[in-house]
Order: sequence, then C-alpha cells, then structure tokens
Amino acid sequence: MPLTRHHKLKNLLHSALLIIGMAGIAAACAWTLWGLQGVVWGFIGVALGLMATPSLSPEIILGLYRGRPLPYRMIPELHAALEELSRRAGLPAKPALYYVPSEISNAFAVGRPEQAAIALTDGMLRTLSPREIVAVMAHEISHLANNDLWIMNLADSLSRLTTLLSYLGIFLLALNLPLLLTNSLAIPWLLIALLILAPSLLTLLQLALSRAREYDADLDAVQLCGDPEALATALEKLERSQGGLWENLLRPNQGFPQLALLRSHPPTPERVRRLMELKAEQVTTAAGHHAHPRLPLSGHWPWVTFPFRRWPGLRR
Repeated sequence: MPLTRHHKLKNLLHSALLIIGMAGIAAACAWTLWGLQGVVWGFIGVALGLMATPSLSPEIILGLYRGRPLPYRMIPELHAALEELSRRAGLPAKPALYYVPSEISNAFAVGRPEQAAIALTDGMLRTLSPREIVAVMAHEISHLANNDLWIMNLADSLSRLTTLLSYLGIFLLALNLPLLLTNSLAIPWLLIALLILAPSLLTLLQLALSRAREYDADLDAVQLCGDPEALATALEKLERSQGGLWENLLRPNQGFPQLALLRSHPPTPERVRRLMELKAEQVTTAAGHHAHPRLPLSGHWPWVTFPFRRWPGLRR
C-alpha cells in the first residue's frame, strides 16, 4: 500500500474513533441523568444546535481580525496558485484571499467549501518563500475540502453538551446532599465520577481530534501542491517565528516542552518527519495516481508593497 494511502486511512480511522468516543461519553452522561430518553433528546439537541448555528460570512469573521481582501492586481501569481489549488481539491468555488495586518506568522481558513476565505498574516507573508506560502495555502484548502471546520464544530457541540450535563449532574447531587448524609439515598458513585470527569475527557479527545485533522491536512496538502519539502520548511519557520525572545535565547533549537495531550496541533518535528517521509517516497493518491505536479512560481513576491499597516496580536 502506498505510504500516503496508509497515512490517510489511519488518520480517517483515528478521527472517526475520536468522534465516536466523544459521542459515547456524552451519551453516557445523558443516560446517567435521564436514561435512554435523555440520550435521544441529547443528540436531538446537538443536531438542532448544529443546524441553528449562525453561518457568518467570511467577510464578517475576518472583519473582526481587521482583515481585508488582497486584490488580484496586487499579487496575481498568488491568486493564480490559489485558483489552481482549489481546482485540484475539487472545491466548488475559489476561496477569497485576505490579508491580516498582524506580525504573528499565521494562516487560517474560515467559512464553508461553497463560501470560504483564507487569511494570511503580514508576518507569514514576510517570513515564508513563495513555495512555502503555496504549501501553507494547500494545507488550509485541505481543511476546507475535508470539512474539518464542520467536524470540529460537531466536536465542540458534543463537548458543550457534556459540560452542561456535568454541571447539571453536580447541581442535582448538591440538592440531594441532605439525603446522602442520612444514608437515605443510594448514589452510583462511578456514574457521578463519570459526570465530573467527562468535560476533561471530552477536552482531551477534542484536542486529539484537532491533531488528527492537522496530520490529514498535511497529507492532502502534499497531494495538492506536490511539494512536501516546502510545507516542512514552512512549518519549521513558523515554529521558530512564534517562539518568544527568552525561549529562543535559552532553548533555540527545542523550545519549552509542552505536554502532547494538551496540544491542539501536533509537534512540528513529528509533522516535518512525516512530510520528509513522503518526500522520500513516490507520492501517490489512494487511487494510485501520481500527486499533482509542483506549481511554477517566481523566486520573489513583492510583499513590501502592501499598503496596509501591521498591528500585533492574533495568535492562533
């Protein structure tokens, strides 16, 4: 089996198991309080919540970040690369391209596949080369093509439901405290422990799901741009640029350690290792076809001509 296909199936299975696990914990909490009827109504509530969630346009969301559209005339080659990546990913429409005047090196996607936008910060545009910027855009397009924003919204809804059930269960337990003290009421303590620990468990699963979707987006980005090395070097540059002054001085090559379970993104060295494995292999899709060829790019883009003023902040 090709290396990329193996990673793809593994990531999809991992994500599916995490969603099932989150749904199972939420169902267990609802069953503890109200039985089977509580489970049914709980999932009906999640479905209604997803449907009722207001779908804000990318313009409104990016307006909160002081983002503004990047005109085609300012950097036509970047728009052409985005259009080609969108075509390769099978998106129904090309995402709008926005500039965010922040010194933080970052990129993110908002919206739905039918109406989306990709935002690039000033810090990222000045830090990365054209090849690396295209690879990062391919990563964000992969998130859109895989409906990762909807998947994470589903995970967030399950997490919110579980937290609400946990608080309600603890509140009911406090109301029955006099009966507990007089031994007039039998309490299933294992189920109470589940209600107490459930929000923390859901948070850990949600973070693990986010890491799994990042791995999948890396893989699909390589399929789209055909340049795993560019994405690997981009990740390394973004990692270095986001380190603080003291972190760079004290531990210039390692950074401060962070517990892996509490990360929303996988460790950069691990992502780079996987990407370089893809570079060493002949990259193919699950159908057995070769990955798309690398996009032709010029060596330099005139970022210094941007007429927008930068401002600090906007950490990812």
